[in-house]
Amino acid sequence: MAGVGLAAVAAWVPRRSWSWAAVSLGPQRDFSPLLARKPQQVPRWLPACRPKTSVSFLKRPDLPKLAYKRLKGKSPGIIFIPGYLSNMNGTKALAIEEFCKSLGHAYIRFDYSGVGSSDGNLEECTVGKWRKDVLSIIDELAVGPQILVGSSLGGWLMLHAAIARPEKVMALIGVATAADGLVTQFNQLPVEVKKEVEMKGVWTMPSKYHEEGVYHIQYSFIKEAEHHCLLHSPIPVNCPIRLLHGMKDDVVPWHTSMQVADRVVSTDVDVILRKHSDHRMKEKADLQLLVYTIDDLIDKLSTVVN
Repeated sequence: MAGVGLAAVAAWVPRRSWSWAAVSLGPQRDFSPLLARKPQQVPRWLPACRPKTSVSFLKRPDLPKLAYKRLKGKSPGIIFIPGYLSNMNGTKALAIEEFCKSLGHAYIRFDYSGVGSSDGNLEECTVGKWRKDVLSIIDELAVGPQILVGSSLGGWLMLHAAIARPEKVMALIGVATAADGLVTQFNQLPVEVKKEVEMKGVWTMPSKYHEEGVYHIQYSFIKEAEHHCLLHSPIPVNCPIRLLHGMKDDVVPWHTSMQVADRVVSTDVDVILRKHSDHRMKEKADLQLLVYTIDDLIDKLSTVVN
């Protein structure tokens, strides 16, 4: 499945038509450059040389080692922040890597502590600890300005990273951004269900995106996550932000991206809606849109970082 997606991204021709709805927020933002066709030429992200990336580990005093893969290259660099319990080998992470290889841009993908190849106990993980993971990657591995691409829960964490490291985070791309997501979903449960979860200490949340059909989420995880909610007040992020969301998303409603766009103080914000896409956003056209959005931001930031 991933191979098909990557091949589709590599073979994309700019003449292809798109199916999205776009909402541009900010008085001076013109969305037409993103919708305009690229010049008739070979796409810049056609695979060229493909240096192999091996798994490395970031050692941190008193914290779990983080598994990561890194491509060295030009600025701005791109960092992919995965979704809940997702690892660095997902379709979107690999598609972005192919794109960065072809352009020669720096790129980092990684596993959260307790997930994938990283050290740590998943039952002890929290949103706060994963936030520290993201900041560790930015502080210890990333060189120069960065574009963060956050998928689902990763979109929530990318906002926190932009707040904490404004001098290094130059732009954000959220894919089905799940800001405050798990807390919101939990709070929408019936009172008796919430009390039962509190007594048992575990929330068994059905999910068609997990091989077991459910996620087992610690009640303590939800309570800790409440301290990291952002949508209740203005979000102090000033950089360019692009929010991609499927309107068929049955996990994180697309209205959440609209809320994020409303809450961030940045005036350079675009919300791009895919009418027939679901939460995964990993179909051929979704991946094309993702790399096109990254490409557009690189062009936009080139005058800043060069």
